[in-house]
Amino acid sequence: MRTEPMHKISRKGLTVWRLYGVLQTLLLLIVAAVACYGTYYFEWPSFIYFIAVAVVILSAVLSTYLFPKIRWERWRYEVRDNEIEVQHGLFVVKRTLIPMVRVQHVDTTQGPILKKYGLGNISISTAATVHTIPALVMDEADGLRARISELARVAEDDV
Repeated sequence: MRTEPMHKISRKGLTVWRLYGVLQTLLLLIVAAVACYGTYYFEWPSFIYFIAVAVVILSAVLSTYLFPKIRWERWRYEVRDNEIEVQHGLFVVKRTLIPMVRVQHVDTTQGPILKKYGLGNISISTAATVHTIPALVMDEADGLRARISELARVAEDDV
């Protein structure tokens, strides 16, 4: 039996995912505020206040602390000569092997939040789907992209 992949994503990725959780909670807070206003203005049942507050608090705890921590601890990847192994998941851990001969192209992406933290994502495209390795330090992401691209060319030449 194989052991899990050995490389983890950057610790800054945890910070970025927590920031995404804060933004998600702020959007939910706006929706809850509208619901509370509607409850007051239209004299809806008062339990709506409690539900709105509970949902915002639950979202804040789960999406800014618990889920990013679990997600970061489980995210692993490893690039070997013949395959790329990716492991991720929140409740169900999924491990995927991507054969090098199936890799069509590799991209790095960096949005504004990732750029602020010096991080980037790698997207590995096959004929069937796109696999992403998130939140890598940008220099590491560029180096990994080049390595995967080179290994995919070698694997393609061997076929």
